[in-house]
Amino acid sequence: MTNKDPILTQYPWYVRLIFYFQKKKYGYVLNSSLIWAKSPKIFLALSRLYSSIDRKYSPISPILRSLIIVRVSQINGCAFCIDLNISVLVKRGVDLNKVQSLPNWPTSTLFDEQEKLVLEYTEAVTDSTQKLSAPLKQRMNEHFTQKELVEITALVAFQNMSTKFNNAFDIEPQGFCSIPK
Repeated sequence: MTNKDPILTQYPWYVRLIFYFQKKKYGYVLNSSLIWAKSPKIFLALSRLYSSIDRKYSPISPILRSLIIVRVSQINGCAFCIDLNISVLVKRGVDLNKVQSLPNWPTSTLFDEQEKLVLEYTEAVTDSTQKLSAPLKQRMNEHFTQKELVEITALVAFQNMSTKFNNAFDIEPQGFCSIPK
């Protein structure tokens, strides 16, 4: 797909600009973006929000951010998100054994204590039928600043929204990774 592609010309110039940067980063315009962009103002706000959450100078490490994103994607069964975000996790330097162990993180020796704490929190926040336990909140407060907690929670919430949106529209994987899901 090029910027001259007839499919892309239906979008406003500022949406095509976002598509250009996606293509540069991922090699493709993301299938989910083509749907989100049907409402250009929402897509623009969404893109801005995501770039604010998963930014270079976030107080949360890129690997920890990717672990959160992939775990939420797995919990919610978003094949598109799993495909894209596992590829990002691997590009960020995570060993394939660790990636494949992510669904079993509580019993895996490949995750450190901080990662396990954040993954426990990620799962608790993702399960909206349950209230966060006081002990989990306390442990998170002992290990993270309020700013970091906001960043982590925003990322979990964003990814939950993203997975639910993609699942509602049956967004298919784009072949970003060949790792078993």
